[in-house]
Amino acid sequence: MLDPYKIIEKFYPKDTDIYFILKTHSKQVRDKALEIASKHPEFKLDKQFLSEASMLHDIGIFKCDAPGIHCKGTHKYIEHGYLGAQLLRAEDLPRHARVCERHTGTGLTKEMIVNNNLSLPHQDFTPETLEEQVICYADKFFSKSKLSQTLSVEKIRKNLARYGDSQVAKFDAWHKKFD
Repeated sequence: MLDPYKIIEKFYPKDTDIYFILKTHSKQVRDKALEIASKHPEFKLDKQFLSEASMLHDIGIFKCDAPGIHCKGTHKYIEHGYLGAQLLRAEDLPRHARVCERHTGTGLTKEMIVNNNLSLPHQDFTPETLEEQVICYADKFFSKSKLSQTLSVEKIRKNLARYGDSQVAKFDAWHKKFD
């Protein structure tokens, strides 16, 4: 059985602010994803995978420049997903890597990346499997900069609206399906 903490601790020293932030946020996402899995046995979600991938979905944040959450890397924050995916593929975890690269917003299409000149590879990064969708959805409820808060559906919708109606529409569909 995979121990996500062993992988996290390869890149994040224990007893640091960034480790605490990553661990806390990831546990919040994990708990929400597992709650959805329990509410919806008809989806036959892989709970072990949900737990592991939720804990690892933001593994790439340390490579980004985000001082508000103690990240001192050189990359733009939007790159944390694909950077984390590279780390997890090197650990021979391709399924977990897909969650990393597909959880930003409600997923990013190649068209969105090109049209907005985002510093990402020109490919689709949209959640496909139910597990990828559940983790992406659960992630929207929690901020790494305000760990004690759970975001409301309206706040999430407002945050996503900045990136287009398609992001809100996908979130709304997931909300109807998962909650």
